[in-house]
Amino acid sequence: MDNKNLFNWKDTKLYLVIIGCLIVIIAYYQPILALIWAIALAYLIYHYNKTIHDKEKEWTKYIETLTEEFESATKHAVFNMPFPLVILEIDGTISWYNTRFSSMIDEENILNNKIEEFAPNLNIEEILKKDDKKPIEVKYKDRYYQIHYNIIEIKKAVSKKGIIIMLYWIDDTDRMILKDKYEDEKLTVCLAYVDNYDEVKNTTPEVNRPLVLAEIDKTISSYAAEHNGFTRKYENDKYLLIFENKDLQVIQQKKFDILDKIREIDKGNTIPITLSMGVGVNGKNPNETYEYAKAAIDIALGRGGDQTVVKKNNDLKFYGGKTKAIEKRNKVKARVISHALRQLIDQSEEVFVMGHKNADMDSFGASVGIVRAALNRNKKGYIILSGVNPSIKNIYERMKSEVPEYLDLILTPEEAYNKVDQSSLLVVVDNHKPSFTEAPELLDLTDKIVLIDHHRRGAEFLKDPILRYLEPYASSTCELVTEILYYMFEKMEMSEFEADALLAGITVDTKNFTFQTGVRTFEAASILKRSGADPTRVRHLFRDDFNTFLHKAEVVRNSKIVFNKVAIGRLEKDMEDSVLIAAQSANDLLNINGVEASFVLTLFEGKVHISGRSLGNVSVQLILEKLGGGGHLTSAGTQLEGITIDEAEELLINSIEEYFKEGDEE
Repeated sequence: MDNKNLFNWKDTKLYLVIIGCLIVIIAYYQPILALIWAIALAYLIYHYNKTIHDKEKEWTKYIETLTEEFESATKHAVFNMPFPLVILEIDGTISWYNTRFSSMIDEENILNNKIEEFAPNLNIEEILKKDDKKPIEVKYKDRYYQIHYNIIEIKKAVSKKGIIIMLYWIDDTDRMILKDKYEDEKLTVCLAYVDNYDEVKNTTPEVNRPLVLAEIDKTISSYAAEHNGFTRKYENDKYLLIFENKDLQVIQQKKFDILDKIREIDKGNTIPITLSMGVGVNGKNPNETYEYAKAAIDIALGRGGDQTVVKKNNDLKFYGGKTKAIEKRNKVKARVISHALRQLIDQSEEVFVMGHKNADMDSFGASVGIVRAALNRNKKGYIILSGVNPSIKNIYERMKSEVPEYLDLILTPEEAYNKVDQSSLLVVVDNHKPSFTEAPELLDLTDKIVLIDHHRRGAEFLKDPILRYLEPYASSTCELVTEILYYMFEKMEMSEFEADALLAGITVDTKNFTFQTGVRTFEAASILKRSGADPTRVRHLFRDDFNTFLHKAEVVRNSKIVFNKVAIGRLEKDMEDSVLIAAQSANDLLNINGVEASFVLTLFEGKVHISGRSLGNVSVQLILEKLGGGGHLTSAGTQLEGITIDEAEELLINSIEEYFKEGDEE
């Protein structure tokens, strides 16, 4: 409209100018006539200006009327909005609300109160920081709401800081009820394996055997029926169970008490029966949920059995695992693994062996054993070692003096990186966590990866090794490697140094054959003895200097007892051998009467290291897993970054307290 008026005004002005020019010309010939026309022209100019002014007033009044009508309609829409609406100041103070909001809150004196007083889960600071404008889901009383928000800058100062927040509360209860029902009715897949089926069957008197096996079936079937589940036995020791999510939640609250019910079966069996379960939850389809269950049962078995692992997408939860892993008497698996490893060595150009960071006797001894296997098959073998630490200093010095040729077989991670290719075989020993290996980057250079480990499996695990020998019942990785060498060759050929290295690995992890030992541990030791190992020479590998003894004594002297049975010590010096001293001090603390478990914290390379030891009644593995570590029931460790030793001790005590509250002590 403005453009149109402007155009008309320009046209009229042109006409008036032309008329004025004509009047000037006429004035030259007829002055009186020109005067009359001039008066007429003046009137035209006055009339047009008045008309334009009147039109502008009409338009202004029209716009003002339209604005008033719009404001009236807006106010009516806001006041009568079909859902609750509240306006807040920038600090969360309620400055206005509609009747729907008042009915929803059902409180008096709403105005000028903070919104958090009525909805504690609503955080105004988070709303101000949000950029995505996604609605916020909150629960108020027994209703669910999606809160849409609008942050408005006020040009005129009607607000404290020129900003108001409008919250639109959309009732989402029906959708949430439907969603919860959908989640509750989702199916979960559970695989249950009897860990020691063959052992129980073979050791139970024949007259009682049917009763024991029938009781196992009955207990599992009754448990599934009790929780509205379905069960099918598809092998002698394997069961498939199907539950709905809502029933699984009840089972989780009971911490899978079926593990205890199976263990308590007493129908003439001479050994306790243990059960492992893997549960798959929230797969995109039944097949994916089943794959979750398979992965979970593998983890449960890899952690020693007698426990349940629940896998929900990438999240893992552990239940049980409070008993010692039962030693497997069947050696068929060791023989099969041995032959498979021999074939892989024969098919490879070079063999690289890698343990964990800060190598210990078990890691180093197992590496020496695998290199010996490669050399016996006429293949080049290398040990990847980033450096010599106090734990292996003695055996490394002996290697330099007795078998100096081994120095050529030890590579740094950088040297190995330039040699490993797709034709290489990479053997990871005494560790199954990629981030804990000497050189994690090497895992991406070859697909031929073999895992040999004795630690209980954790959430982090090597991706798709072509051969896996994970046996948490074993005392040490050196025990497993000794068995592999025994079945790989008709006649074991190794030097005294190699035999001593393997025996030293077994000795350190069993604390001189007092912990985590079984029949096969002593059999492996006897094999090494026949191959030239000498316990006296091995003992010399563990001798400490005078300062180490003083530091251990200091740790023990300054230790404290918590929860009446757990000893905690500290070594607050960042030294080269602080981790070794912490581990040895934790062992020494177990010699105190009444101490069931011990933990020693120390500093090394800016990190806090925690060594945990137990007599078997307390699982230090479960305690330190909560802090990102792992290990065995009786021996575990972890390391923490970015915190002080005081903060680490507080986290440790909280983890111990949580462990006892969960009832995971046997």
